[in-house]
Amino acid sequence: MIHARELTKRYGQTTVVDRLSFEVRPGRVTGFLGPNGAGKSTTMRMMLGLSRPTAGEVLVDGRPYQRLKEPLRTIGALLDAKSFHGGRTARGHLLYLAQSNRIPESRVREVLGLTGLESVADQRAGTFSLGMGGRLGIAAALLGDPGIVLLDEPVNGLDPEGVLWIRNLMKDLAAEGRTVFVSSHLMSELALTAEHLIVIGRGRLLADTSVTEFIDANSRSFVRIRTPEPERMREALSTAGVRVLTGEDGALEAVGAQASAIGELISAHGITVHEVSTQSASLEEAFMRFTAGAVEYRGLENGALAHRRKTEDGA
Repeated sequence: MIHARELTKRYGQTTVVDRLSFEVRPGRVTGFLGPNGAGKSTTMRMMLGLSRPTAGEVLVDGRPYQRLKEPLRTIGALLDAKSFHGGRTARGHLLYLAQSNRIPESRVREVLGLTGLESVADQRAGTFSLGMGGRLGIAAALLGDPGIVLLDEPVNGLDPEGVLWIRNLMKDLAAEGRTVFVSSHLMSELALTAEHLIVIGRGRLLADTSVTEFIDANSRSFVRIRTPEPERMREALSTAGVRVLTGEDGALEAVGAQASAIGELISAHGITVHEVSTQSASLEEAFMRFTAGAVEYRGLENGALAHRRKTEDGA
């Protein structure tokens, strides 16, 4: 388990992480989300003892990272897909890490096989693509067979087969009872992998909840209805106490209703319909809506940008 308590990091007058507290529990994949500049990377570096907190602490299985005798056996991490000596072979890189943590050489062979690097084990890591470098980083993270796995953007550079592989790997690790903490900008992947979310903005905790609850709380779900009898349909819905909106394409949107109830209503009134479908937001849409006020760097709309240019040019 990872436990952050009032975690704070300041650089001069700038507070990057602000009294952040949360727990990452075993047996599930926990996604770590936040806009650019939210403090995610700094938080993860403090978890691994790479950055010292200004205040607060992070405990890894009840102890600060610095007090772990053989850290790779407790927590494995991928923060940078290119964090290896380019002149070493993949096997040599892993052997070096194994020897420093008293991990048997047989484990090196195991993780090379697990990550699909057997055929390139004796090639220099500096020649690897971003995706292959990521696989090597994951092999290093798994080397000590740790109970906690921390991954930052693990699908970077991977082909579709590699993305499916890492997705299943994270699920399998969680199913074994391990703590899996993953940060990614690919919301579609987290939606398929994570069960729980930690969301931060401007260094502060914004949400600590399940993926399902997060989407439900930050999106507008409705039942879409296309019918050649929109007025009859609207009247039937309104009479039943269902709030009805009209979509951009003229379809009706029954807000807060279940598709099954809408179907029964249609049948009872004998209304002709061409479509009845449940519409809900994706994790990405819910995230954008939820963090709209916490984005530090926001692009200008085209019109605003054009106006600024005219003003700066003296137009």
